[in-house]
This record gives sequence, structure tokens and C-alpha cells, in this order.
Amino acid sequence: MEYRSFLDELASLAEKNNYIDPELYEKYNVKRGLRNKDGTGVLVGLTEIGEVHGYILDEGERIPDKGRLLYRGIDVWDIVYGFQKENRYGFEEVCYLLMFGELPDRKRLQEFTNLLAEKRTLPEGFVEDMILKAPSRDIMNKLARSVLASYSYDENPDDTSIKNVVRQSIELIARFPIMAAYGYQAKCHYYDNKSLYIHLPQKELATAENFLHMIRSNNQYTRLEAELLDLALVLHAEHGGGNNSTFTVHVVASTGTDIYSVIAAAVGSLKGPKHGGANIKVMEMMEDIKANVKDWKDEDEVKHYLAKILRKEAFDKKGLIYGLGHAVYTLSDPRAVLLKEKAAELAKAKNMEEEFNLYLTIERVAPEVFAAEKQADKIIAPNVDFYSGFVYKMLNIPVELYTPIFAIARISGWCAHLIEELVSGGRIIRPAYKNVMPKRSYIPLDQR
Repeated sequence: MEYRSFLDELASLAEKNNYIDPELYEKYNVKRGLRNKDGTGVLVGLTEIGEVHGYILDEGERIPDKGRLLYRGIDVWDIVYGFQKENRYGFEEVCYLLMFGELPDRKRLQEFTNLLAEKRTLPEGFVEDMILKAPSRDIMNKLARSVLASYSYDENPDDTSIKNVVRQSIELIARFPIMAAYGYQAKCHYYDNKSLYIHLPQKELATAENFLHMIRSNNQYTRLEAELLDLALVLHAEHGGGNNSTFTVHVVASTGTDIYSVIAAAVGSLKGPKHGGANIKVMEMMEDIKANVKDWKDEDEVKHYLAKILRKEAFDKKGLIYGLGHAVYTLSDPRAVLLKEKAAELAKAKNMEEEFNLYLTIERVAPEVFAAEKQADKIIAPNVDFYSGFVYKMLNIPVELYTPIFAIARISGWCAHLIEELVSGGRIIRPAYKNVMPKRSYIPLDQR
């Protein structure tokens, strides 16, 4: 049989013989996706690192509430306004807080920042052998491969003692921006036929500054650009233990494996369009809206096109307005609110206020359109993905780096959860699956 025909037949068999009747999930009370019937997550662990609050449960009923995000018990609003008021970057401080459970004083923060700067240099030969000789079209795959390759450059990779894992975590936090930036430059050179730029990270620059320095051919960026990217890193650093990639950290770490296997698995999880790649879908939708709505200031025209999207008549025909709504947040996503405030400044500086106002219009009218089209009173508010893609666009960051930036931020939260699992977990995470396949007899080969 010709290969393609055989493959089609095998694919058909794989699909047919792996389908499970949805009614069986109801029959056996299976928590699909680790979700309860009301959409809340199944409680499977405890954490002190991050808390996500979006509603109040009252006798089993979800009551919408203002969104709240806490890092180690501290409201992210207070953290952001704290470092912004002092006119400094905040990501390094947040990394320390998440990893070690307390705010550093000025001396300790400087020492930690200096340590990250010292560890930014990749091992000798790594850039040439692991990045330039094996470029990838997808930077997240390149990042995962770089993480796994780091195992070979570590003299003590399998030691899961806390001291060693802290050392490895600091190195990964410091090197993720470099791995992503160089992976992108390699992709541009080998796949897009562009000039190759390998800029060395600068010790005196903060994480956000260094990333902009490395991805731009002329190394140039403004203070406002760096501040906005720094804010994005802070807001993406942690989101509780229940998001897919962080839960992946707990699951894989619970086996006792090395940090590189754990973090590579988390990167693979984050790559998925249902998780870290969501803001790319928002950007695709917005480009479609901009192309089909002639007058961006006409609310009626905007509402008409949003209605077409919900009716599966426009954009990708999925019936979704991307970037609105969240699994936990109801009335608001604090990350979106904070990012929108800072984005307004950059939009003005970049003369992109007209496009920014289109986002504001969609945020304002979409709930009304949703209620009319779906005949539902569900509250939908912008999530962080609604504005983050626009922020990266204003920063002239290529789309290929949107999800890697998420990883650059979240590596700090992942490492914090890894340490928490090592210290407080203790048992391999092993949920149950019920087999619903009827028993059958084996049929000899000649009788099939």
C-alpha cells in the first residue's frame, strides 16, 4: 500500500478507536480537564506562591468579584505601584520574592540582580553548537531544546537538593532571555535570510533592557519601552499552581527528575495556543477587524462585525472574541488593567492612539454584543492576552517572540513551584483513569 494511503487509514483507525462517549464522563463523574461541573478547578494541591481570585463562592454559586492576583500574599497592584513610584524596574525583585518568599532589602536586591547579571553568559560553545547549528522555525521549541541541552553543560545536573536547584534556577532565569533572543536571531538568519545579530548581554542592564538590546540590530530602546516590557514580565511571572504549565512543573517534578526535564516540559505546555500562545490569536483577530471595519470610531460598525464573529460568519469561524473572558477572573483581570494603563502611555508616544482606542471600543461594546448574540448574562472582561499582543507590537517585537517572552517571565514562577514541590510535595502525582473498554478475546492472526 502507498505510504500516504496507509497513513490516512492508520489516522482514521486512531481517531475511531480512541473516541470515548461524552456520556461516560457524566456516568462516572469524571472531572474532565480537572474541572468541576461549575467550571471551577479541582483542588489538587496547596501553594504559598501565587493566588488568583476572580469570584466568591456562596453556597455553590459563583458570585463575580474584582480580579486579584497575589505574589506570596502581596497584591500585584502594590508591587507594581511600589517599584514604579521609585522609578525602577521590578522583574528582578519579583523573581526574588517568588523564589524565596520575602521581599529583598535594597542590599539583597542589588546582590541578587548582580548574580543574575553574572549568570547571563551561556556556557562556552553553547551558542555555536546548540543554537546556531540547530536553528528552529519555532522559538519555543528552540527554547525547550536549549533547556534540555543545558543538562549536558551542568557538572551536577541530577542533584535535586535545594541548594543545587536554587543554583540551577538562577542560571535558567538569567539565561532564558538570551536563549530566546539568540534562537530568534538564528531563525531569522537561517530561515528568513536576514543578517545575523548576536549581541552580548550587558551586566549593567535589567532583564527587560537586555532583551530589547539583544533583539534589535541597533541595540536602541527608550526608557518607556523597557518599562512596559518589564511590567509585562512582572505580570506574567506567576499565576497560581493550577495553570497548565505550572501544574506540569509539579507533575514532572514529583517524579524526582532533574530541573531541565521539568522546565522543558513546562515550556512545551506553554507553547500551546490554549495557554501561552493566546495573545497571538488576539492579534490575528484584531488585524482581521481592522481590515473589515472601515471606521474604527463607529461603535455600531464595530458591534456589527463582532456579532458576525460570534455568529461564526467572520474571522476564523470559531465564534470566539479572543482576549475576553477568563477561567477564573470575572469582573476584571488585574494584569489587563495594569498593562492597559502603561500601554496608553506608549500608544501616545508611538502615535498609535487610534489603534489603542479600537481596543478600548471593543472592550466596551463586546459584553453588550455577547449578551445579545448568546442570550446570556455572562460577564466578560479583557484578560491579559487582550492587551499584551498590542503592547509587544508597539515595542516592535516580532510575533515569534510573544510566547517566548511569556516563558522568560514565567520561568521564575516555575522555579518557585519546583522548589515548593521538592520541599512540600513528597508524593508522585498520579491521578486515576477509569478504563471503560469492554473485555474482548484475543483472536489468532489467521482468523482476523
